[in-house]
Amino acid sequence: MATAAHARPVSYQGGWTLIAESDRQSSSALVHYTPDPAYSIGLRTEWDRVDDLLFTGVQGTWLAKRWFGDNYQANLYFWGAGGVVDGVDGNPSDARAGAIIGVMADWETRRWYLGYRARANDYGSLDRSAMQGARIGWAAYEGDTGDLHTWLMLDVDHRPDAENPTDVTPLLRFFKGSALFEAGYSLRDNQPLINFQYRF
Repeated sequence: MATAAHARPVSYQGGWTLIAESDRQSSSALVHYTPDPAYSIGLRTEWDRVDDLLFTGVQGTWLAKRWFGDNYQANLYFWGAGGVVDGVDGNPSDARAGAIIGVMADWETRRWYLGYRARANDYGSLDRSAMQGARIGWAAYEGDTGDLHTWLMLDVDHRPDAENPTDVTPLLRFFKGSALFEAGYSLRDNQPLINFQYRF
C-alpha cells in the first residue's frame, strides 16, 4: 500500500528505524532494528515532562497479526520495555527499575485511517499510570508510491491521572518515501504534538 510508511514499530527485515515523538505529557525517542518481519528490538528513552521522570531501557515489539484486504491493511502489535527510571530537573527521586507495556492496532486504506493504542507504566513508587487513545485520519488525495502523502487527523487520548483526563489534538501527517512527520496542537492542554520517523 502507499501508506506503508505509517508510524509502525516493526520495519522490513534488516531495517533500522528512528522514531521521535512528543505529545502533551512526554517526549520519547526509539531506535529499533527488525531482525524478522514479526518483531523488532531497540533502545527507548522517554521523558515524562509532567512528573520529571526519565525512562531509559530496551523495547521489544511483536507484530501479532496482519490482515490484508482488497483495499485495506490492518495490524495488531504488542510491545514492552524494561529499564531504569530516574528523577530529572526538579524531581530528586533516585534511579529504580521500571517497565512499560502497550498495545497498538490500526486499519487503513488509501483514504481512511483508524488507530487505537493503550499503555501502562510501572515505575514502582515513582509512578503507576495508564492511558489510551484513538485516532481517525483522512487523506485529501490518493498519492502513488514515492509521492508526498498528506493526511488530516484527529487524535483523542485519555489519561485518568492528568489534570485534563481527555484531550483532543487535530494534526497533519506528511510522509514521503522513508520519512514521516506529524504536527498538531492539543485543544485542552495547549501543548504541541510533533512526531518524526525515518526508516534506514
